[in-house]
Amino acid sequence: MSCEPTVDTWLRGIAGTFVLLSVALGWFVHPGFFLFTAFVGLNLLQSAFSGWCPMMAILRKLGVRDAGVPAASRS
Repeated sequence: MSCEPTVDTWLRGIAGTFVLLSVALGWFVHPGFFLFTAFVGLNLLQSAFSGWCPMMAILRKLGVRDAGVPAASRS
């Protein structure tokens, strides 16, 4: 079994980082950065209903594996 992070793991990490970073920037730099927080939230919400997330497509193109897919079977 591999310890390699999956698309889901990367997605959660990136979304959490974007939210925390945009809240910090909104608080310390300019309130306009809260719009980025809203954008991340809306994107997560739409992906819950549509099943499609742009960041997941990017991660897959970069070669990050999906959960349950063995590394050897990736093309």
